[in-house]
Amino acid sequence: MSQHEISRFTTSWNYPARILTGAGRIRELPEACRALGMAAPLLITDPGLEQLPMVHDALTACRGAGLGVALFSAIKGNPTGKNVLDGVAAFRDGGHDGVIAFGGGSALDAAKAVALMAGQREGLSLWSLEDVGDNWRQADAAAIAPVVAIPTTAGTGSEVGRASVITDEQAHVKRIIFHPGMVPATVILDPELTTGLPPSITAATGMDALSHCLEAWCSPNYHPMAEGIAVEGMRRIRDHLPHAYADGGDREARMNMLVASMMGATAFQRGLGAMHALAHPLGALYDAHHGTLNAVLMPYVLRANERAIGEPMVRLGRYLDLRQPGTAAVIDWVLELRERLKIPPTLATLGIDARQADKVAQMAVADPSAASNPIAHDAAAYRAIFVAAVEGSL
Repeated sequence: MSQHEISRFTTSWNYPARILTGAGRIRELPEACRALGMAAPLLITDPGLEQLPMVHDALTACRGAGLGVALFSAIKGNPTGKNVLDGVAAFRDGGHDGVIAFGGGSALDAAKAVALMAGQREGLSLWSLEDVGDNWRQADAAAIAPVVAIPTTAGTGSEVGRASVITDEQAHVKRIIFHPGMVPATVILDPELTTGLPPSITAATGMDALSHCLEAWCSPNYHPMAEGIAVEGMRRIRDHLPHAYADGGDREARMNMLVASMMGATAFQRGLGAMHALAHPLGALYDAHHGTLNAVLMPYVLRANERAIGEPMVRLGRYLDLRQPGTAAVIDWVLELRERLKIPPTLATLGIDARQADKVAQMAVADPSAASNPIAHDAAAYRAIFVAAVEGSL
């Protein structure tokens, strides 16, 4: 791709029509559903949230407003194709006309995939819409159900994304399902919904948001707008993630992290890189938390990319007010932040060893995120990064 050529990934923003931000905005959920023509939405969340008051209150508010809402929560931490198919069946069997995507990245990704598939013609499989070439054109855009997205974590930014990451259990790979019409029509960013997050989840999801911004910043693709969004997202994470981690009730920090998460998902239209190219197969093979994987891999990937990211790292270091700006300073900042957030230092700490190093490396090379890494690493290089992250060899 030439320096000033911008691909389809970066020209079409397909941003949500409405983004409602601020404490207490969840109370506007029934109105948001009605504005999209929903009379019987399906609220999709994960089992961890199903029993919490926030989900109960959302269901009660919708039913009190006369909406025929139902609940679906059969979603794994790394959502699978079966989770999506079961959600589609629940959507159709219940005669639903829209989706409320409520939860973290797993719930939001699964919910968007359900909304995408619920109205499609018989015979069109979820995997046929994998983000390869123009596969997305096989879907009927008019048949995609409207979505109201309500994130309860600040990490994936799935609420403003046009894709879902779904695990193909038979192939043991994560696949990116893409369609421009998948982006939710309305997003509610309410920091009160994130104040109850445990510190460990706050840390892991916050580092996921950082990985999106950081890999977008390092991408060689041309997208000045995404570049600017990425660096401002990292500034917000620097300023607010430690506070959100230390004091879960800090609404200002929580609000800023929701915004930073959204900025990261917007910025990575410029591309991702080796962190995600490795995290995707590791999530599929070991069912580990995606944000934690990115956090552990981050300094090892920066080191592996060092010869190609010198100038961006200097600029980033200056923006973040780091001493002696450059790659070494950014890596030191990442390591200090990880230690402050009690992020595991190695993959071995997560129970991942190097026995499948060759398989992981081959899967990383094939992952779509590898295409926008600043260096086109081969399987040997990915194997080396993976083993270094297992052993802690930085």
